Amino acid sequence: MSIWDKLDMGKYALYVWGSFGVTALCMIVEPILLRSHATRIRKRIARLNRLEK
Repeated sequence: MSIWDKLDMGKYALYVWGSFGVTALCMIVEPILLRSHATRIRKRIARLNRLEK
């Protein structure tokens, strides 16, 4: 049995590897989106604090 036979996963390779790919993409994109959202919130809070003074 070759490595390609194991990676084929009984003809479900597209589903399995596609699922892994989507999950990996979400795990990469989520922290980036959270960081940018947190930055926007911090800037908005700083702007509001300057307006109150």
